[in-house]
Amino acid sequence: MVDTTVDVALSLTVESSLYNSVRGLLRVIESQSASQNGMFRWSLQKKVETHPSYCVLLIEVLVKELEKKLKRSHKPQSIMHVIPALHMLYYVVIQSGAMIPNKLYQRVYECLMKLLILPLPYTAVALSILRSIKMELTTPGSLYQRRVIAEQNLKNKHFILQEKVFVLADPAVFSAPLEATVRADLEASGPLKDTLTQERNLVLRALQIGLETASQSSRLAQALGALEDHMVEKYFQEVVLAVEQSIKHGAGGRADYLNTLQHIYRDILTASEEEITEVDHSSVCNTAMPFPEINFLLWDNEEDLWNLLVNFALGSYLNSSVDEEEEKDKRDLVQTDDSGIERDVKESNFDDTERPTDRNLFTRRNAFKSLKPADKLSLIMEKIEAFPRSSPVFKEEQSHTARVVDIPCQDDGRLSVASLLGKVDPWYGSNINTLGAAIPKLAGMDSNHSKPSEQNLFLLDTLCYYLRCGIQPVNLPLYSVKMTCSSSVVEEVFVSHLEADIPEFRHLKETFSKKPSACRKKSTVEVLGGVLSVSYTKISLSKREVVKGEAPMTCGVVIESELAAVTSGEDYLAVRFDSLNPKYNKKIQTRYISIRTMEHRTLSVYLDKDSRRTYTDVKRIDISPCLDPGCSIQSSNKQELSKYLDKVLSLPINTFTGVTY
Repeated sequence: MVDTTVDVALSLTVESSLYNSVRGLLRVIESQSASQNGMFRWSLQKKVETHPSYCVLLIEVLVKELEKKLKRSHKPQSIMHVIPALHMLYYVVIQSGAMIPNKLYQRVYECLMKLLILPLPYTAVALSILRSIKMELTTPGSLYQRRVIAEQNLKNKHFILQEKVFVLADPAVFSAPLEATVRADLEASGPLKDTLTQERNLVLRALQIGLETASQSSRLAQALGALEDHMVEKYFQEVVLAVEQSIKHGAGGRADYLNTLQHIYRDILTASEEEITEVDHSSVCNTAMPFPEINFLLWDNEEDLWNLLVNFALGSYLNSSVDEEEEKDKRDLVQTDDSGIERDVKESNFDDTERPTDRNLFTRRNAFKSLKPADKLSLIMEKIEAFPRSSPVFKEEQSHTARVVDIPCQDDGRLSVASLLGKVDPWYGSNINTLGAAIPKLAGMDSNHSKPSEQNLFLLDTLCYYLRCGIQPVNLPLYSVKMTCSSSVVEEVFVSHLEADIPEFRHLKETFSKKPSACRKKSTVEVLGGVLSVSYTKISLSKREVVKGEAPMTCGVVIESELAAVTSGEDYLAVRFDSLNPKYNKKIQTRYISIRTMEHRTLSVYLDKDSRRTYTDVKRIDISPCLDPGCSIQSSNKQELSKYLDKVLSLPINTFTGVTY
């Protein structure tokens, strides 16, 4: 007879431990110790991965915490915990190696429904997770299956989404030893080479979760292992089809979905019945969510990024299936006497009636390198349009958002976009921005151990956590800057930061930043800065009030982007003029500004704290929001209509919180 008292006591002990872990993480958030948040979260994640049975208890703890926060939602300190708790809850659900009871899913669903009364962005995150939980209630195992298929690029006819992950490392940030360490850590993310093994694992997982057959997992794993390759592929396709049909039909498709899984389960056992004479209880399939393949690239110049973009955009076409005869024809065509011409992109599998005949499909070998960025983008789009049937992914119009992880270096002076994202999303700052300080420490730990340590997985696990949970876009407005130099005009864009200084007074600025009191005691006879002519539009309802004036005794100017999510208003630029005299340290808020040098001086302009984007001999800068070309207005009433139709071009980057306009 089983002693249930022992089980209950053990369960209470584990639940208490998990509760303390969650509360400890939330206390760290309250104390603003961002550097510890990521490690606390990761430690809790590893605890659950090591003990899958803890998943149910952790979900119960998180639901209780969310219910408490809802009751205290009038307190800002309480509501700030909602985003971390929601993402921890979601991640446990998709990562769970244990079966979660329907009653608990229903409780989670009801809790999320109550959270919809909260303001943005909390309600947006809750709604996103609510939809996922509803889908999992209707189609058990669907969240896990879709995520693995997308990350591992498993080809099937029913769910076509595929993802690629790139880590683009800046050599100015990653030293050679650090780059080697990070590359080695990320290589552990390489997907299983055996696609059939992944397909077996997905079939096993779907049957376990859908039919609650965990008690017979050894027998089912052994049966799947005994199947021939074509049969594994067959059942994998059937499971994917069953999941997608169930999702399409909603709650009404649940019964049919479970019946289909039951038929597949019986067929697998029957098909392998002759091969299995005795159940091997050690035979198991690994259903833990595998790491996605992460491609690491150390880039030196913009050309590297463009080449990566082109290869990625055209990759779907190059990998399309073609028959052997067509492939042979293309090889023969490429190997002509004129070796200076080669095919720019291989033709994909399309009907003869739709075969492109445009000679533009051929290009000189190095022609791409001489193209401007806009021309390169046009070329990519031309190739996509030239092969409309080559990849089903491009048949549907959809918004593609880059999941950019901007990992700052240890030098806080170089923080730019990362710090901006951290202001908007504190959970992003806690988990992603802190990697800049954590990576060198991990590199030091690696050098002290001859074999890989579990600590190596911290970076990889954190990136995966972001990739799977960071799905709320932040739209960073792009600003156009026109720089008039002595002999030319340069047009550029920046996202978060522009700094301009007068070279003759740079030493004063540097001295002032270190010892401001000492500078004020200097002789007033000495020249303490130059004069800048300034014209800007005030932030106001009319958006028409133009202010003109001068900024005397100025060493330079710092312009930083402030987002609506932070300011509780609209996006604007915070402009600060640096002067050794405090009364001239003027600060203004605007979206349109022109700055011109006086006294035959020039400016040195530095964009987004990137040393490669430094411009000298600048006499004038004009800054304004970049407008989306698709929303521009060609009308005599442009001034009247612009506030309704002109849309600022933005850079969407996914975070945990997101910003909704």
